[in-house]
Amino acid sequence: MPGKASLAANQYYAHPRNIFWPVMETVLNVRSDLPYAARCKELTQRKVALWDVLKLCTRTGSLDSDIVESSIVPNDFDAFFRTHSRIRVIYFNGAKAESIYVRYVIPNLSPAFAEIEKGRLPSTSPANASISLASKVAQWEVVGEGVSPVDGEA
Repeated sequence: MPGKASLAANQYYAHPRNIFWPVMETVLNVRSDLPYAARCKELTQRKVALWDVLKLCTRTGSLDSDIVESSIVPNDFDAFFRTHSRIRVIYFNGAKAESIYVRYVIPNLSPAFAEIEKGRLPSTSPANASISLASKVAQWEVVGEGVSPVDGEA
């Protein structure tokens, strides 16, 4: 679930210290200084989608640990996968996203969708300071594997 800064801006990863967009710049050559809509378009052109595991939840702050477990409402991934049938891999931005997906989404998925490959990547949140930027970028490189350059970029 997006943090307070992202919800207020109505943009994924809007917190100024979240390194998601700088990582995408390194991994996918999506310039982090572009306007938000342009960055999202660049991701889509590279066949990368962003979507929250949660549709709704209650939490007191922006930390994943603040999520009230009984308030969790997951997004409808079954419908999402039916609409976006070419999705082959799901990468989670951190352990909490993965654990919520496993607990609340997989049990309600069609069997074929439950088998989509999954991988957890280190959270780009500023709260995840125990892993170096270089290590995070190295692990996030998997997102760029097999992604074709756009408009002749190399």
